[in-house]
Amino acid sequence: MTTRSGQGHGQADRGLEAIVSERRQLMNIAYRLLGSLAEAEDAVQETCARWYALSPAQRDAIESPGAWLTTVTGRVCLNVLGSARVRRETYVGEWIPEPLPERTEWTTGRSGGATDDPAERVTLDESVDLAFLVVLESMTPAERVAFILHDVFCLPFAEVAGIVGRTPAACRQLASSARRRVRASRPAAAPAAERADIVRDFKRAWEAQDIAALIALLDPDATATADGGGLAVTFPHPIEGGERIASAWLEIARRRTGGMALLERTVSGQPGLVALQDGVVVSVFAFDVAGDRIRNIWVMRNPEKLIHWTTG
Repeated sequence: MTTRSGQGHGQADRGLEAIVSERRQLMNIAYRLLGSLAEAEDAVQETCARWYALSPAQRDAIESPGAWLTTVTGRVCLNVLGSARVRRETYVGEWIPEPLPERTEWTTGRSGGATDDPAERVTLDESVDLAFLVVLESMTPAERVAFILHDVFCLPFAEVAGIVGRTPAACRQLASSARRRVRASRPAAAPAAERADIVRDFKRAWEAQDIAALIALLDPDATATADGGGLAVTFPHPIEGGERIASAWLEIARRRTGGMALLERTVSGQPGLVALQDGVVVSVFAFDVAGDRIRNIWVMRNPEKLIHWTTG
């Protein structure tokens, strides 16, 4: 955490200044820890509620409101991660972290176009890449919190320890274990321009229903995973193997209706695709590209995770 609140005109002002100045940072932390904008927003709201539940004397005793808010957000997220594992066992189909559009393409999903949408407070960088977030899902809650807070947000292990409830040495080990998972799961990615070219070629082959071209773009051991949440039709289990994925995408192309359009868009900071049906985003496709092949495709179909996507 690099931002700390300075002295204001009183302790109440210090707390208010901290909440206003730290809110974006807290949202960035919470989204990376939870992989869900709705859950991240709830975590930040819970943190603010806990601040306002303190007595004036308790607030006066807090030397750095910004650090306090970060600690509480981390602890709230740690608790949510523990309960999320149980909830996701009953989730219909596969659960995928929520993909984010480019900042210029946010929408609140509500009438009125409010400008304080939580999505607008998330910074797009490599730590929101969907491939990265999927790796985080394989970690224990403590590993994820220690790794994100230290490696992404540069908190010292002494502060992380107070959030995770472990010693600094134990938190160092947790982050190290998480780091090994990331390295093992994510070989060197192709440069951004090459990833964009490969996704564009995939789109063209898909639209042309060219199965040979699709197979050539897919790693032989590629995996495609879809999240419909029981609210949208999609394949219920991951599809494994480049040839099987190509066949499935060919079948999807054959079923497309006249009102369907496929557009190149940035998905969680990386080249991706969106499908629009009569002007409404109904699917978002994220890609993990290594070398000159696609290793993973993630398809978001759950409409509850698409409310921040605008039309074309």
